[in-house]
Amino acid sequence: MILQVGFNRRFAPDWQAARALLDDGTLGTTRLIRSVTRDPGGFNPVNVPPATIFNETLIHDFDALRFLNPAAEAVEVYATADALVAPAYREQGLLDSAVVVVRFDNGARGVAEACFEAAYGYDVRGEVFGSGGIATMGDGRRTGMVFSGAGGRTVDTARSDQELLASAYVAELAAFVDAVRAGTPALVGGEDARAALAIALAAAQSVRDGRPVLIEEVGT
Repeated sequence: MILQVGFNRRFAPDWQAARALLDDGTLGTTRLIRSVTRDPGGFNPVNVPPATIFNETLIHDFDALRFLNPAAEAVEVYATADALVAPAYREQGLLDSAVVVVRFDNGARGVAEACFEAAYGYDVRGEVFGSGGIATMGDGRRTGMVFSGAGGRTVDTARSDQELLASAYVAELAAFVDAVRAGTPALVGGEDARAALAIALAAAQSVRDGRPVLIEEVGT
């Protein structure tokens, strides 16, 4: 059986290009990493369990932080979160906006943030800063055209994840098919899912306890 986990950012061209700069040494030693997910909104707060923002949304950012810090593992997590989009549901445990700081065993720090509503559409961005320079990924533009007029400057942005990450979804599926045909391990496997989930569980516990949580404290 071949298992491939749906961490699509690993297959996006700009994220792969940034990883290539890490692998060939151009970016040098990783120091700071950032990953952002902002959904276009329209969610029903009644149907959102408290840890959803960590276990379903930010888990992609946690994997992105690991992808941009190869050969390193998370050791400590500190998270803060609140219900800022739908504050009326705060008492029911809703968390719709969060920031998470992850300390890795090579000393690098990663920051992941998420919000369930962005008025301008789906927003996925990343940044990796190293001793040799910085790489940034994802600006949400449909095209490179920017219109400047009397009312200011505007740019047309993607509204959905399928539109913003279309090439990543295609590459992800192609990689899985290739693995099945060749009988080789998938590029993103169960261990990657387990490592990202450990960060998610630690983040949720950090919010509950109001303190940093060591990865070793959560069992996955």
